[in-house]
Amino acid sequence: QVQLVESGAGLVPPGGSLRLSCAASGSTFSIYTMGWYRQAPGKQRELVASITSSGSTNYADSVKGRFTISRDNAKNTVYLQMANLKPEDTAVYYCNSPIWATQGKYWGQGTQVTVSS
Repeated sequence: QVQLVESGAGLVPPGGSLRLSCAASGSTFSIYTMGWYRQAPGKQRELVASITSSGSTNYADSVKGRFTISRDNAKNTVYLQMANLKPEDTAVYYCNSPIWATQGKYWGQGTQVTVSS
């Protein structure tokens, strides 16, 4: 029922910026906490940022101060603004609700972020 479509893939140099978007359909988006996850080669998928229905945010230590998560409930969209990118940020980025993610459901195709000089 739920579809999540990530966009914003890019190849950027270290220190660069990129904005990712995630459009959701098929659910009542505004009531769910949403998060951005990433998976790098050889690594487990990790939650890097989340935002509750009321706008409270949390970040992994590795991205705190550099990434900003936001949402526009009128557009059923969540964003990840990434600044001062580092090579270790290279990964496929996914959006999902932690409620759905823990059930293994509704993962989209993700979007590739590559940080390289």
